[in-house]
Amino acid sequence: MDYLPRIADALLADRLASTGAVLIEGPRACGKTRTAEQATRSAVYLDRDEAAFTALQVDPSLVLSGEPPQLVDEWQLDATRVWNQVRAQVDARQEVGQFVLTGSSVPDDDARRHSGAGRFARLVMRPMSLFESGDSTGTMSLKALLAARRSTAARVDIDVLRIAELIVRGGWPLNLTMSLARAAAANRDYLRSIAEVDLARVAGPRRDPSRVTRFLQALARNTAMEHVVTRLVAETVADAQDDGASITGPTAYQYQDALTRLMVLELQPAWATHLRSRARLRDKPRTHLIDPSLAAAALDASPAKLTRDLNALGPLFESLVVRDMRVYADAVDASVHHYRDSDNLEVDIIVEARDGTWGAFEVRLGTGQIDAAAANLLKFAHKVDTAKVGEPAVLGVITASGYGLTRPDGVVTIPVGTLGP
Repeated sequence: MDYLPRIADALLADRLASTGAVLIEGPRACGKTRTAEQATRSAVYLDRDEAAFTALQVDPSLVLSGEPPQLVDEWQLDATRVWNQVRAQVDARQEVGQFVLTGSSVPDDDARRHSGAGRFARLVMRPMSLFESGDSTGTMSLKALLAARRSTAARVDIDVLRIAELIVRGGWPLNLTMSLARAAAANRDYLRSIAEVDLARVAGPRRDPSRVTRFLQALARNTAMEHVVTRLVAETVADAQDDGASITGPTAYQYQDALTRLMVLELQPAWATHLRSRARLRDKPRTHLIDPSLAAAALDASPAKLTRDLNALGPLFESLVVRDMRVYADAVDASVHHYRDSDNLEVDIIVEARDGTWGAFEVRLGTGQIDAAAANLLKFAHKVDTAKVGEPAVLGVITASGYGLTRPDGVVTIPVGTLGP
């Protein structure tokens, strides 16, 4: 498969030009290694080169002496040794752009106990956005929206079935070359591997795959909802009456930590801001797996099943948009949050740039929901104390279909097939 350009390409080049080593972290199979290979001149693959792995334990300098930038793939297999040696090499060489480290799980804190300040930059990669996979034109740029530059887009119609197909396929690069049925099967295998192999690798061997699977299914059912561990535990208890695969609260937190380290679970934090009203902010994050295809796989949901159950499809569509927004936000040095207050006013996505510029977005599958979503955004904007945080650069409703335009009330409609970095 030919390499498809990634938004991370430019981010990686920028970091290599300013620091000695770049650490790329992301879930397995999201494309980290292929992206790193485009920017490096030599490579060592610790997961498949037994000789290199053995040499690393004897004399790390033998392995980490390739032409820079050198890729060190799956560095976490000997995390402390690689981290310390790369740090020492960067100090000795006193040059930028020496190493790129890639890994599909985050090692424990011991691996990074010695400071990497000034030596390491961190880059997060996620599965492909619709823009990267060629399913969005990118006409309506997040960067432009946050700069309060309004663009228009011709009508884009992605019907409900196609949305369901994009969710089930996911943003995994290898899935783009497969039939939908094979991509769905690959995603189910991915989850099975997490339950049977990966989670035990980062959390210890005594992990019952059936209980991990129950927990993943509970996470999938709670996609785009407030993340409440006690509710997840209760659901596994209700589901496990036949096979006894329920879990306890402490076990749920262990699984949650392990899935986060595997970068399979990425919670969406609540936005902390100043309000004009007496409403109190809620601080619970929202539940999202790193790609909505994993939630669909956990629920064994085909596109046909999803189109017959729009209540299930809606949260997964929101999760798809959150995935893409996170990718685009990285390109503009921004972060992605959600909002909820004690009056139960909610906003699906808040994007806040490092300079304080921010925008708010609602996600709606149907165009018939746009008016209500726009009214919700305007109500929210009135609550925010703009004297302290500034006016929103954009209020937008992201939909499956329709025109990209600015409505008379100032709210922008954004078909997901036009959204880009």
